[in-house]
Amino acid sequence: MTESMTDTVRERYASVARSGISSDLSGIRAVAEAFGYTPEELASIPAGANMGLSCGNPTATANLRDGEVVVDLGSGGGLDVFLAAQKVGPTGRAIGIDMTPDMIELARRNAEKRIRDGADGNVEFHLSTIDDIPVEDASADCVISNCVINLAPDKSKVFREMARILKPGGRVAISDIALKQPLPPEIAADVTAYVGCIAGAISIDEYRDGLLAAGFEHVEILDSGADLNAYGLADTGQSCCAPAPEAAVASTSSVDVVQISKPAGRSLPVSGSYECCSPEPAHDVLSGLAELLAKANVNEYAASVRVFAVKPA
Repeated sequence: MTESMTDTVRERYASVARSGISSDLSGIRAVAEAFGYTPEELASIPAGANMGLSCGNPTATANLRDGEVVVDLGSGGGLDVFLAAQKVGPTGRAIGIDMTPDMIELARRNAEKRIRDGADGNVEFHLSTIDDIPVEDASADCVISNCVINLAPDKSKVFREMARILKPGGRVAISDIALKQPLPPEIAADVTAYVGCIAGAISIDEYRDGLLAAGFEHVEILDSGADLNAYGLADTGQSCCAPAPEAAVASTSSVDVVQISKPAGRSLPVSGSYECCSPEPAHDVLSGLAELLAKANVNEYAASVRVFAVKPA
């Protein structure tokens, strides 16, 4: 990714932070639930922390414990940081890292709201790229990330940074998008596909090899089975006031995902519970993803994956 592409990614995600979009909209909640978040989890954090940008729920599989230090790479509005903070408790610490100033500002506002609502003040957010993490060596018990490492220009450097900040025996629990087969040229070269976390993805084998080269062991990369067409639910630029088609719910491993039959060019509202979407147009990232999904079934080429690894003790 060139410097100009980095700037494009930063500005597109800044537009998300400025849009005010949140899980107050049923379509945004639907994306999060399709990728493994429970309604109870989403209700426990500020609505503005969830903007429909996840591809999994790393806090559900990280086995976080009281008193641990967890670092979230690409923390956005704070969704996973706040959920992690609940799990590590008042003696633990949840640290968010993001390269977009607007996201950091949003996350800190959400953190203030969370404290006003009675939560512990055990979260912090830092402005930085994830290949240069402002965290001390061997200070974290767990690194999590949610659909962000695919955006990093030098993933091997990110993997090395993860290994640097983890304590011996520390672990990685990441949700990301990885490739099952090479993307068609028209998608691979599409800026929108890159910003939307598809074109920047690497193959599952490359992901595994990169973690091993960084010194990790016990590396596992599992296809979650989640339907990437779920992103179409968050296309708030289109009407969602028409009667909703039924969405069949299937269970994949320990995570429930919504299996969606999506007509081309149409976003699907939540079955059984939905309201009219915001009159504001969809921000660039989600509207771009909706357009991409209308052109191609990205499930043929990419997968939502759960990534696990351990730093040797």
